[in-house]
This record gives sequence, structure tokens and C-alpha cells, in this order.
Amino acid sequence: MLDKEGKVFAVGAGPGSPEHMTRQALQAIQASEAIVGYRVYLEQIAGLLAGKEIYASGMRRELERCEQALALAREGKTVSLVSGGDPGVYGLAGPLLELNGKQREPVEIEVVPGVTAACMAGAILGAPLMHDTALISLSDLLTPREIIKQRLRLAAEGDFVAVLYNPGSAARSDYLKWAGDIFLAYRKKETPVGIVRNAARPNQEQRVITLGELAGIGVDMFTVVIIGNSQTYCCGGKMITPRGYAL
Repeated sequence: MLDKEGKVFAVGAGPGSPEHMTRQALQAIQASEAIVGYRVYLEQIAGLLAGKEIYASGMRRELERCEQALALAREGKTVSLVSGGDPGVYGLAGPLLELNGKQREPVEIEVVPGVTAACMAGAILGAPLMHDTALISLSDLLTPREIIKQRLRLAAEGDFVAVLYNPGSAARSDYLKWAGDIFLAYRKKETPVGIVRNAARPNQEQRVITLGELAGIGVDMFTVVIIGNSQTYCCGGKMITPRGYAL
């Protein structure tokens, strides 16, 4: 039997500052007794966490964080499990719900959306996501590389704008190059590509290059890459993908 009614909010913290968090996310954190999350994300919202029980952990501890949040809720506590961006976009909402579904006595879970990196980077670059868009992570930690390549090929062939999450790391320095090579088989080398690092954070960097230049770009896990479709162009320093309005 549960001690009393607990609850877990799967909260999206957006890029990391309160000004880019939804009111619902701020209210969820305020209502929570305990906060569970990746240490870096919790440090970014430290000003919101005074007086809370804090359970911070490092990389590759995602399932442990979900289990911790569920255990605290089973004790009757209201808990916020914090993801960067949106908890349902490469965040922890999925594994949290899956684990909860395996419990004999599941707890209440509410998913609280946040500003995901694609939207934040898109706003910084202009309006590159105005038409059909595919979000693809280049991390092969949980997804086999061949499946990633297949998804890239299909997105390129279908003329989707492509947002690449986790485009590179010390162990994956060539992944962005082969992703670019896949798109070059379907798009002109002049196709605009937006690069945003640390979107909406103090050390933000952004630039627009061409698809032909992508192979020589160094990126990390804090970078988002947006590859335009066949209609994407740049105007006034902004990246634009037309929706098709008769202007």
C-alpha cells in the first residue's frame, strides 16, 4: 500500500533559465517537496530550488533518476523529475511512464512540457522550422548507428527540415560528417544549415553555413544542427523555410 498519495511531475526546464520555462513548469517545481535531475540541469535552475530535497546525479543515470522519483512519490511526496528542454523530447517522460507502468501500485504522473532545443535554436536562427521537420538524434548510445543512418536518409529523401540533436562528442567526432554526406546525396551543397551551441544560455553561439561546409564543423552535445530543406533560404541574416503562402 502507498503511504499516501504522491505524485511525479516530469518537468521540462527548457534551456535552463526561468525566463524560458513555462508557468506550469515553475508551478510544478514550486509545489514539489523533492527535485530529481541531472546535476547540470539542476545547477541551471538552482535559484528555484531553495528549501527542496535535491537528488542530483551525473550522466547515464537516467533510469536511476526515474526510479528515485517514483520511490519518493511512493513515500507520499510530490516530486519534480527535471529534464532539460521538453521531458517528452529525448527526455525522461518516456522511461518514467514505462517504469511506472510496471509498478504494482503506480503513482500519479503529470508531464509538464518545456521549450525543446529545436524550438529554441529555431527561434535564434529565424524561422527554419516553418514546414515539415524531422528530429533525429545522432547518439548511438540507445539507437544502432544503421537505424540512425536510415532515418537520416529517409528525412533527406522526403525533403524534411532536419534538426540533429547530439551531433557529436569526443567519441563521435565523425558522425556529423557522415550525416552531412547523406543529405548531400539529396540536397544542394548551398542548402543553409544553422548551428546553435548553448541555445539561450550565457555563452550562446550561432551561425549559418552551407551543407557543403558541414563536414568541417566541430560540434558537441550542447549543439543543435538544423539542416534546411530544398526551399530554405537566408534573408537579413535569418534562416527561413517557406510554408507556401502566396506573398
